[in-house]
Amino acid sequence: MNRFHREKVHLQKPFAKKDYLRGKYSYVMKLELSHLSSFSSAEMLASKATDIHKAFSTIYNKNGLGNDFLGWVRLPSSISPKFIDEMVQCAATLHTKSDLFVVIGIGGSYLGARAVIEALSNPFTGTQPQIVYAGHNMSEDYLAALLEVLDKKDYSVCVISKSGTTTEPAIAFRIIKRHLENKYGVQEASSRIVTITDKAKGALKQMADNKGYRTFVIPDDIGGRYSVLTPVGLLPISVAGFDIRKLIAGAGEMERLCLSSQSVNNNPVAQYAAVRHALYEAGKTNEILVNYEPCLNYLSEWWKQLFGESHGKQHKGIFPASVTFTTDLHSMGQYIQEGLRNLFETVISIGQPHHELRIPDAADDLDQLNYIAGSRLSEVNHKAELGTILAHEDGDVPNIRILLPELSETTLGQLIYFFEMSCALSGYMLGVNPFDQPGVEAYKKNMFALLGKKGYEQQSEALKARMLE
Repeated sequence: MNRFHREKVHLQKPFAKKDYLRGKYSYVMKLELSHLSSFSSAEMLASKATDIHKAFSTIYNKNGLGNDFLGWVRLPSSISPKFIDEMVQCAATLHTKSDLFVVIGIGGSYLGARAVIEALSNPFTGTQPQIVYAGHNMSEDYLAALLEVLDKKDYSVCVISKSGTTTEPAIAFRIIKRHLENKYGVQEASSRIVTITDKAKGALKQMADNKGYRTFVIPDDIGGRYSVLTPVGLLPISVAGFDIRKLIAGAGEMERLCLSSQSVNNNPVAQYAAVRHALYEAGKTNEILVNYEPCLNYLSEWWKQLFGESHGKQHKGIFPASVTFTTDLHSMGQYIQEGLRNLFETVISIGQPHHELRIPDAADDLDQLNYIAGSRLSEVNHKAELGTILAHEDGDVPNIRILLPELSETTLGQLIYFFEMSCALSGYMLGVNPFDQPGVEAYKKNMFALLGKKGYEQQSEALKARMLE
C-alpha cells in the first residue's frame, strides 16, 4: 500500500459571528480531511479549485441548469421575523389541541422535518405532541394501524404537496381527512388541517380554498429536497417544540460563510464538494454517510434523497448509502473493510452528548470491562469512531469527517445548508441539473397504467402484453 499522505491543509476553523436572529454567537462546523487513505487532500483541493469557483459562480449568477430553483441559496437571511412569528403562533395553536400531529408528505415533503425532529427528540418518549408520518408509503397495514391510534387521540394534520395529486400523500390525506371529519365534524376538522402547497394552483390549493384550511406556501423557486427551511420543515419542527429561530440562524451562518469565501482553502462546503468529486473520478463511486448516534438515522435518509435525486442522472453520480455505527459494524463492517474498493465514507462526528453516563465498576469483572470503568460512554463511542476510521483508512476506504460540537437546532441548521450547497456545487461539477428528477416519473407512468388511470390505456396494453411474454 502507498504511504499515506498527511499534508496539513488549511481547513476552516470555528469562528464566532454575531447571530442575526438571536444576538448571540454560534460556531461554524469543521471539516477534517486527514484520513483519505493514500489520497492527498492538498492535491485534491488544488485540482478542483477552478471547478469549485465556476460552480459557485453558476449558482450565484443563476446561469446554470435548473436556475429557477435556487431560492434556497439566500433563504436563511431572507426569512423575516414576522414570518417566523406567524409560523410559531400557528404551531402553538396546533400544539394545544393535539396529542398527535400527523405530517402527510413524501420525499422532501417530510424527510427534512423528520430528520431534525428525530435528531433532537428523546428516542423513547418522542415529543409532545407526538409527531407521526403518513403519505410516504402505500402500506395498507401501516395506515390502518395509524387510524387505530387516531381513534383514541386528539390530533391535527399537516398535508404537504405542491400539486396535491402525488399518489401516496393524496391517498393518505383522503383517508385521514374522512376520519378527521367523522371524528370531529366538518367545521372542527377544518380547523385541525393545515396545508402547505403552491401559492396559486394545484388540487390541494383548490381544496384548501374551498374548505378554508389554514395554508402556507411552498415557494415556486425551491424544490422539495431543498425545502427544509420553508414551511415544509419549519411548521412540523415548531409543532414538535423545537426552536426554528436557532435552526434558521445556523443555516444563516453557513450562507454567510459561502458568500464571504468560495475558496477550497478555507470553506468547508467547497472542500467537501471538491474532495468527494475527486474521489469519484478516482473510482470511489459509493459514498457512505456514517453516524454514531441513532437519532441521526433520518438525517441520513434526507441526505440520501438530497444527493441521490440531485446527481443520479445520465448514468452518472455517486451512490449514497448510510450506516449507523457501532450497530452496523456488526453487519456492514466486514464489507466496508474488505469488499469492493469503490467506497468512501463521510462521518458525522458529534463532540458532546447532552447527558453523562459512566460505566460502573464490577467486583467480579466477568465481562472484563473494568479497564474502562469510570469512563463516560461517549468517550468509548469516540474511541470506537476513531478506531473504525483508522481501520477503514488502512483498508483503502477514504474518510471525510464532519465535526459538530453538539447536536442542536443551530448545528443542524448549519449542517442542512452545508449539504444543500455542497450538493448543488457537486451537481454542476458533474454536469447535471441538481434540481430536477426526471427519472422519478418512470415508475409513476407504469403504476398509473397498471391501475387503469384514464389517459394511460395504450401503455396499459403494452405492459400487459409485456408481462405475458
